[in-house]
Amino acid sequence: MSMTDPIADFLTRLRNAIHAAHETVEIPASRLTGEFAGILTEQGDIESWSLVPAGTDHAGELIQIRLKYTEDRRSAISGLRRVSRPGRRTYVNAKQIPRVLGGMGTSIVSTSHGVMTGHDARAAGVGGEILAQIW
Repeated sequence: MSMTDPIADFLTRLRNAIHAAHETVEIPASRLTGEFAGILTEQGDIESWSLVPAGTDHAGELIQIRLKYTEDRRSAISGLRRVSRPGRRTYVNAKQIPRVLGGMGTSIVSTSHGVMTGHDARAAGVGGEILAQIW
């Protein structure tokens, strides 16, 4: 199975795991999904993540994400949205980076300085492709 949009796959698996109230979710590993997981950990949206080496039951490496819930079992993530899609890319300059929920959420932007949050990109004065928004 070839994957045309690994980011959409990442977000969908995360969304499905949250809806099913799973503790962990496994996602095919790539450099980009690793950076995504790192940003989500920094932002406090997920508990942690780790790399699972390729085994007998799966071909490539996997990223295992520990989801974060509140005391009353509500997820730390209430919404995920893919912004720039393979069919319709969305690029912005530093000044146009949108704020998600008035700064409560996070934009994830792919810049020439690597993948970073919209806040960091704005601070660094670099624009790029808005990959996703999380709130």
